[in-house]
Amino acid sequence: MSIVVTGATGHLGRHVVEQLLEKVPADQVTAVVRTPEKAADLAERGVKLAVADYNTPETFDTLFAAGDKVLLISGSEVGNDRVGQHTVVINAAKNAGVALLAYTSAPGSLTAALADDHRGTEKALLESGLPYVLLRNGWYHENYTENLAPVLEYNAITHAAGEGRVSSAARADYAAAAVAVLTGEGHENKTYELGGDVAWNFAEYAAELSRQTGKEIANSPVPTEALTGILTGAGLPEPIAAILAGVDASIEKGELVIDSGDLARLAGRPTTPFAEAIAAAVKN
Repeated sequence: MSIVVTGATGHLGRHVVEQLLEKVPADQVTAVVRTPEKAADLAERGVKLAVADYNTPETFDTLFAAGDKVLLISGSEVGNDRVGQHTVVINAAKNAGVALLAYTSAPGSLTAALADDHRGTEKALLESGLPYVLLRNGWYHENYTENLAPVLEYNAITHAAGEGRVSSAARADYAAAAVAVLTGEGHENKTYELGGDVAWNFAEYAAELSRQTGKEIANSPVPTEALTGILTGAGLPEPIAAILAGVDASIEKGELVIDSGDLARLAGRPTTPFAEAIAAAVKN
């Protein structure tokens, strides 16, 4: 029996594997990667590597074994056929008879286009008949803290979220929830709505960033269409810019406020405060 993590060298996957190694022997963990060189350090620590690609279905044919617990981390190629990619993994897991397949989805409240692939994957997973867990991850702190350069260059946080609030949390928090599901019992066929303990809005974000940097960072709300134009002007393809602006529109409607408490319960601790994530990013 293995705990199998797809996308294991991605931002979230790395956190999951690292936290799994604190709970189970390395030889019980299989990291699914496209580029084994990126996981050489994990292999040195005893983690099994499996080379597979969502876009090459046959690479998953013999990857899983009966009894495995699998974490399907959603593909990062927004705009591609992510449902088709994920279904490759679901079908292979079903054929192998895995014990559990957990999927990193999006909040059930999210209606933005970004959620469409997740809803499609959830449908495929439920129809497969596999024992499942839906880990409906909210927004990550890192979505903001990893992109501070333009904010600090222009001294403004530009968004289309109005006064809407976000229950974001750190990737490490979401990873802890996934690890709890993969190493625990009684999670079969459950759906968890995951988000940070404290929801914040962009005015509060600007104020906290101002406090930590000593600069006056403006809160600069704009209409959704204007944000799409700004993002395309910065070099993003128009469809991706529209998807990101659509998330801000969802934030304004309150769709990324998640107050279930599921994330802290699964992680066994409070979620990481946004101010802490900002502080770590500012130091770097």
